[in-house]
Amino acid sequence: MAHFRMRWNRGKYLMLLFLPALAYYILFKYVPMFGILISFKDYNTFKGIWASDWVGLKYYRLFFESPDFFKLVKNTVVLGIYKVVFGFPAPIILALLLNEVRRSVVKRFVQSISYLPHFISNVVVVSMLFLFLSPTNGLVNHLIEWMGYDAINFMQTDSYFRTIYVLSEIWQHVGWETIIYLAALSAIDPQLYEAARVDGATRKHQLLHITLPGIRSAIIILLILNLGHMLDIGFEKVLLMLNPSIYSTADVLSTYVYRTGIQAMNYSYGTAIDLFTSIINLTFILTANWISRRTSDTSLW
Repeated sequence: MAHFRMRWNRGKYLMLLFLPALAYYILFKYVPMFGILISFKDYNTFKGIWASDWVGLKYYRLFFESPDFFKLVKNTVVLGIYKVVFGFPAPIILALLLNEVRRSVVKRFVQSISYLPHFISNVVVVSMLFLFLSPTNGLVNHLIEWMGYDAINFMQTDSYFRTIYVLSEIWQHVGWETIIYLAALSAIDPQLYEAARVDGATRKHQLLHITLPGIRSAIIILLILNLGHMLDIGFEKVLLMLNPSIYSTADVLSTYVYRTGIQAMNYSYGTAIDLFTSIINLTFILTANWISRRTSDTSLW
């Protein structure tokens, strides 16, 4: 007890700073987890959670037997893989390129320009997509017609949805996500580069043997976190881009939960699907962390 009191006195001000964050997670993250009981009940808003009839795994079976199950899971997983494969390396590449820029004015300008899209709301971003990709007066289609080809209705064609979504996500968030890698790059000892140059190492060799190993821990941690959110496709942007003509590729678990759980007021069914998605995400992050711990000295825990 004396040891605990001594540690508390030494770090009490830090603990006071931490308390608002702790209260936030308790109130808005852990307390709402009580609501997963709805997925095991035939929830009635007038009866409440406790008085609603218990139905066990009924809604999970309904979802697994639904004709939309494989389409929804496939669309969500494929879009998540695209985001990891193409979206995850983008900020790393941008950070490495910025690290090679020697003029601070140019570096700050590029950083500022790349950060700005992160602060644009998804509503505005999707509106810009519709404006630029319009088949009648969109800039992209004007260029396509100028080259002698027919205009393409990008936003109404299912085969273009994933490409448009991933590219817009990269443009919107690449600059903001670069901050972490730039911080990791700044922690690398400059004397390592000086010694490498004295030994005749080219920039390529410095990149492979100093820069990338120096930020490897940050890359692995962020990769694990990205894998843990692979099925958490940005609901708002997908919903804004969604229309019946692209359901075959654009309809994902989150939009399906919105339609069946919120709009149709089938709260138990929507909660079951959402809990299923969370369990899959948890499996991904646990597996990725286990593999990282077994193959390297970096892991979340």
